[in-house]
Amino acid sequence: MQNSKLVIHKLKIATKETTSSELVNISFDINSSTALIGESGSGKSITIKALLDMLPSNLDMELNYDSNFDLDKHNIGYVPQNPFTSLSPLTRIKNQFSCDKEEQKRLLHIVNIEEESLERFPMQLSGGQLQRIVIALSLQNNPKLLLLDEPTTALDTNNKQMILKLLKEIQNQLNLKMLFVTHDINSVKDLCEDILILKNGMICESGKITNVLSNPINSYTKKLIESSFINREYRK
Repeated sequence: MQNSKLVIHKLKIATKETTSSELVNISFDINSSTALIGESGSGKSITIKALLDMLPSNLDMELNYDSNFDLDKHNIGYVPQNPFTSLSPLTRIKNQFSCDKEEQKRLLHIVNIEEESLERFPMQLSGGQLQRIVIALSLQNNPKLLLLDEPTTALDTNNKQMILKLLKEIQNQLNLKMLFVTHDINSVKDLCEDILILKNGMICESGKITNVLSNPINSYTKKLIESSFINREYRK
């Protein structure tokens, strides 16, 4: 995967109604780590669902891309936003994995979690520990691409910073491509290399994250940056 690129030539999502309504129509590259930013309703979540092949049956998708790996469940890892609802509450951590115990230990080591956690139930772990477990679960199949759907929204400030630092370490260690979806630009300014600004299902601005944050061109981008640095998180 080193020196490779994932190029999405077209991702188009539309309803199947007689008068089809286009919800998303975008193209972008993921060189290493890319942030997908936008307000609620801009098309971020549906983009994630499309890449995971989890769109509802009333929607059509057109996906054209170039890559040296297939965009399927074997090559994509997924980290949802709420670790508290992502795990079965009555199942021990070890039984939430589909891999053997040695692989579980290896994954826990990557996310800095003690092996003893495998014997515990989710309710016995903190929010930060649970999110690290969820990240470990997403790495089970040695994915080439990691999709992160606002993975710090449900966490307090300390755990949020810890998870962001961990994700940076994982991205560097495993050479994963990463698409980080969030409302909060501040959370990805030190994590992601590139940024995509999504508005009404279209990309209105893109580029290196340092360039876009320091010199935004689009007025919508300017508004998002100002709001993000003031409020830190949009979604409660």
